[in-house]
Amino acid sequence: MSAATDVVTVDRDGAVAIVTINRPDRHNALDTATKIALREALDHVGGDDDVRAVVLTGAGASFCVGQDLGEHAAALEADASTAFDTVDEHYSPIVMALATMPKPVIAAVNGACVGAGLGFALACDLRVLSSAATLGTAFSAIGLTCDSGLSSTLVRAVGESRARELVLLGRPFSPEDAVRWGVAGQVCDPDEVLSSALATAGRLAAGPTAAFAESKQLLARAGDLPLAEALAAESRAQARLGLSADHAAAVRSFLVKEKPRFVGR
Repeated sequence: MSAATDVVTVDRDGAVAIVTINRPDRHNALDTATKIALREALDHVGGDDDVRAVVLTGAGASFCVGQDLGEHAAALEADASTAFDTVDEHYSPIVMALATMPKPVIAAVNGACVGAGLGFALACDLRVLSSAATLGTAFSAIGLTCDSGLSSTLVRAVGESRARELVLLGRPFSPEDAVRWGVAGQVCDPDEVLSSALATAGRLAAGPTAAFAESKQLLARAGDLPLAEALAAESRAQARLGLSADHAAAVRSFLVKEKPRFVGR
C-alpha cells in the first residue's frame, strides 16, 4: 500500500510505515510544503493502529539537509520578523510528533543529515546510518542557533561538552563518530540502509508495542526526574502493562515454551 504527495511519500511494508522526504533534487531541503506534508504524514502513521513501527528516510542521496535556504531568503526579504515563525509552526511539531509517537521510529539516514535533518534523526528512537552519510548541526555557519530540538537531543546523545563543540564550531561528524559516541548503533553500505532499517522496524513491529510506548515515555523523562519520581513512574507504567493482553499472553507463552504473539494492547 502506498500513499503520496509530491514531497513526502508514505509506503507500507506489513506493519511498518516508511515515510520518505521526497525532494531528492534539493537534497530533501525543507520548504513549507514539505514541512506541512511531513507533519501530516507523521500524524497519520502515528494514529494508525495498523502501523506498529515507522521508518523515516530521504529520497535519493541525502536524508535531509534542513531548511530550504532559497525559500528562507525570500521569507527574510519579505518580512524578517515573521521568517522564523516556521520554527513553532513546523519544526517543533515535527520533532514532537517523532519523539512522542507511541510506536518505535527508526531514522534510515541514507546520506547528508544536517541542521533540522539531524534534529529529526535524533528525535527518532534508533538510527541506521549509511557509511557515506555526513552529519552536522550547520546553524552557526549561517549565524543561527539550534532548532528542531538539537539543544536537548544532541546533548543527550553526545554529552554537553561535545555538543558545544559540534554547535559552536559547526564541525561535521562521520558515521563512525556517531557510533563511537553512542548516537547510532549501526552503519551500513549505502544500498543497505533502508533494508537494514526495515529489518529492525519489522522486529519491533512484531514486539510489545504498548510496552515500547511506555518505555519511550519513561526514557524521555530520564534526565528530568529524581530517582524517587522515576521509580514511581516505572511502577505506574508496570501496573498499566500488567493489565495488558500482551503481558498475559507472553507469560502464558513463556510457561509453555512458545514464542509470544504481541498485538499491542
